Amino acid sequence: MAKFGELIGSEIPVLIDFYAEWEEDKSDSLHDILRDVAAALGDKAKVIKIDIDKNETLANALRIKGNPTFIIYKSGEMKWRQSGDQDANTLIGLVRQYL
Repeated sequence: MAKFGELIGSEIPVLIDFYAEWEEDKSDSLHDILRDVAAALGDKAKVIKIDIDKNETLANALRIKGNPTFIIYKSGEMKWRQSGDQDANTLIGLVRQYL
């Protein structure tokens, strides 16, 4: 959890995708979406994927119930959270609000 604190404490926005590895059919298209988001934002933001099965304590602490769940943090503060599919343009627009 200490590493998570360092990760979200960044001065630049951090978009985190909490996902489950067993949802492979969704994860391929989601991977493409996140790649597009990361490419569009460049070094102005971080885009990170966290497997909820491998990080169960963190997922429980954040009450992650749906997959995928997206959260944007900046300077250690949660700015936005949404469960369910999102398109690249929506995610890019949301992150840009916190640049």
